Amino acid sequence: MEESRISLAELAKALYTINRHAKTAPEPKHLYYIKKETISKLLKEKRANKIGLHFSDHPKFSNQHSTLLVKVDDYYFHIPPTKEDFKELKHLGSLDQNYRNPQTKMSLSKAKKIVYNYIDWKPAKKQQSVKRRYTSSYYTPSSLGKMEWPLTKKSRKF
Repeated sequence: MEESRISLAELAKALYTINRHAKTAPEPKHLYYIKKETISKLLKEKRANKIGLHFSDHPKFSNQHSTLLVKVDDYYFHIPPTKEDFKELKHLGSLDQNYRNPQTKMSLSKAKKIVYNYIDWKPAKKQQSVKRRYTSSYYTPSSLGKMEWPLTKKSRKF
């Protein structure tokens, strides 16, 4: 298996890069998804540790909610907690700024490649898109050349 060659340090750096990009991405859903899948797999393999629960800095719909703090190598990440996490883990209160990640330089494409390889993720096959003509809601087709010529009483509508 190829994934055994991926070091924990490389995976942690890749996760850090993906997480950093997800925070500013206009469409972060996929990045957060692959981050969560990777951390879940690392937890199953006991290569990552659950530290505890934190209140989120970004309350959903004005409701305070908690996130699960996970340590991967020298990096800390937050993912959504499970019901079991609330039963088993200590709540650490507000986000602690002592949990800072080391600065890392890695391109997003390299980070995604590492994570995709690790979680064995394949993009869904894109169906051949049918070429559609661009239509704007402001576009009104021209009626030039559509009128009968010479003008008859039938073709005049005024």
